[in-house]
Amino acid sequence: MKKPRLSICLATYNRAEHISETLESMIPQLTDEVEIVVVDGASTDATHEVVAGYCSICNRIKYKRLAAKGGVDQDFCKAVELAEGEYCWLFPDDDLFKPGAIRTVLNETAKGYSLIVVNAEVANKDFSKLLQARRLPIEENEIYSESSLQRLFHRVIPYISFIGCVVINRDLWLKREKERYFNTEFIHVGVIFQAPLPAPALVIAEPLISIRFGNAQWSQRAFEIWMIKWPNVLRSFAHISRNVRMTFENPPFSARLRQILTLRATGAYSLKEFNNWFTSRTSGVFWRLAAFTIALTPAFLLNFILLSLLNLRKIDSKMTIYTLENNKNNIFFRHDDEKSRFRELRTSNYSQQRIRDRFDA
Repeated sequence: MKKPRLSICLATYNRAEHISETLESMIPQLTDEVEIVVVDGASTDATHEVVAGYCSICNRIKYKRLAAKGGVDQDFCKAVELAEGEYCWLFPDDDLFKPGAIRTVLNETAKGYSLIVVNAEVANKDFSKLLQARRLPIEENEIYSESSLQRLFHRVIPYISFIGCVVINRDLWLKREKERYFNTEFIHVGVIFQAPLPAPALVIAEPLISIRFGNAQWSQRAFEIWMIKWPNVLRSFAHISRNVRMTFENPPFSARLRQILTLRATGAYSLKEFNNWFTSRTSGVFWRLAAFTIALTPAFLLNFILLSLLNLRKIDSKMTIYTLENNKNNIFFRHDDEKSRFRELRTSNYSQQRIRDRFDA
């Protein structure tokens, strides 16, 4: 079998329900220049049987089932180690390739980039509703030279937390420090931005991926991931100027307050997280008091307050609200400036019907 130029690397754990859709979006696009490498972190469901079935009908799939769960960062590293391609496309186990995605990326890998960032669209959990046409709001491809790492950082950092957008030169990945970023959930960000890239980076404007929104396995750990781990990863990039980093590492108080309110409403923040993270860290008195108060506030009350604010800002064109038709009825807030982030609010039973009635009207 010909040595591949592109290895699609998946780290999976207990995704028997979804990984078949992911593989089926890839397999018809495979050529003799492409392989799929699946590392299974000791799944306890039927993931092994599902992937093994695809291996029996497609000889371009490698499957490695680990003896024990090691974590998503370590599993992606193992997938890259097992890969043979010149480039590795790191990909989740529940999202989809759009038609022509592999051919487009293959064409670009021939140009010698260190990194290719692939744009994506965002859909609801069963892909029946498009929520965002372009996760990165660009219309044309962008190229960043080796000396433009800070501009690249500023452009992609709100998006590149999504690992599926990353296509990286395998030799570059293998040479860079990785252990420092184990158990951060963002090893790819650490590898990319820990030092200048040796060759230019490309950002592809056309969405080649469909993201399955609202299906993350770490939702209940969202406070630790977004309020602790993510800022710590960004803080590690000493060669990125502090002014550039601080835009994302330490947003204004109002943004942090809105985020922790949202996390409380989703059930990802409570008195337990306050005791674990705020009592052992140096924080301003006012911020600690706010965090403590929010931890004690019932989620249904936050839902009521947020719904009231939505009523007041009904005509505000800077806010787009998406409702998902799934069992958790998520709400998203998106502000139309370059510092914007999705904010997820999983509504309680108390307010689900009221929200559905309001936004279906």
